[in-house]
Amino acid sequence: MGEAYQIRDQEMPYFFTFQVVGWADVFSRKMYRDFILENLTYCRNEKGLFLFGYVIMTNHLHLIAQQKDGKLSDWVRDFKKFTSKKLLKMILENPQESRKEWLKMIFAYHAKFNNRSGEMQFWTHENHAIELYRTEMIESRMNYIHENPVRAGIVEKREDYMYSSARNYAGLDSLIEVDYW
Repeated sequence: MGEAYQIRDQEMPYFFTFQVVGWADVFSRKMYRDFILENLTYCRNEKGLFLFGYVIMTNHLHLIAQQKDGKLSDWVRDFKKFTSKKLLKMILENPQESRKEWLKMIFAYHAKFNNRSGEMQFWTHENHAIELYRTEMIESRMNYIHENPVRAGIVEKREDYMYSSARNYAGLDSLIEVDYW
């Protein structure tokens, strides 16, 4: 992990990118996106997470988050550990998952290069954590997050993408609550 992308101040808000190994398009399936949303909601309600912004793309997610108790690194570790175990189980035990063998091959391949992963690895170990210590930085990253589906050609307007906090900030019905910046 690069020095520049480490969580140094546990109390500050950070921009994160959590990437699926091999850029595998796991989140093209609604059930896996919904699982991430359920976990983010749980973390807001039970784990002291401030979630200011998010977007779930097909193979990664971006977040702007802060931890109430100043244990942001612990939250990242726990979130990635729990979601990776559960998502691997959901994928491998889903009889309807047509990409099961292909995804299993990707997860096993990437685990071979990492001693900490076990037999399969879901997330990359990098989080691309960027401390947001000025309001302009938060606004810039929030704009980046919300424009992601537009740049990918999924939607024309950012607020049309259901799996993004852009809907919250536009005052539209959204799938989960966020903590407004």
